[in-house]
Formats: sequence, structure tokens, C-alpha cells
Amino acid sequence: MPIFITYASYSQEGVKGMLKKPKDRTAPVRALLKKVGGKLLGFYMTTGDNDVVVVSEVPDGTDAVAVGMAVAASGAVSNVQTVRAWKAKDFAAVTKKAAKLAGAYAPPGR
Repeated sequence: MPIFITYASYSQEGVKGMLKKPKDRTAPVRALLKKVGGKLLGFYMTTGDNDVVVVSEVPDGTDAVAVGMAVAASGAVSNVQTVRAWKAKDFAAVTKKAAKLAGAYAPPGR
């Protein structure tokens, strides 16, 4: 299954909920991913621009985006960004395709 990394920031409402009932949020994230046939690979609280990083495997990109949208709709998080990730060994296939296409694209003005 494809791997996706999702970044999010807690909203003020989300932080208030965490302070009201402090607990590990891994189980709810795992359960939501399971509903789309996915698997949680990692769930991290972070510092910096994002408060949360979720690493998951889901059947396809629409599932990853749908999970992010569902969590955002709860009001608990904002600034949800989901990106596709490849293991380095698997990305070699992408670079092989790119090598075959190299030179096939003409930039504007040429």
C-alpha cells in the first residue's frame, strides 16, 4: 500500500479538548485509518510549524485525503497537509520513468 505523511496543527478548540481530557490520541487515529482499510505506521506530536505528524499506509490517495478531511471537519485540527511518500528503494522506479521522459518536455518559450 502507498505510504502517506499527514501534517496538521491543533486548533484552539483541539487544544482545549486535549487539556480538558489529556490522553494519547493514537487509538482514535488508528481506528479512523482502519475504517478506510489503512494502517497507522507512526503518530507523532511535534514542535515547529505542525503539531502532529501521521505516517500511514492506505489503499490510495483519496483515502488519505478523506481521513484528513474528516479530522479537519471535527474542528480539532487545521492546516492539514497530506503528501505521498516512497521508501528510497521504491523511488528508483519513479526515477527510471523520469529518465525515460527527460528531454520530452519543452519549457515555455522554446
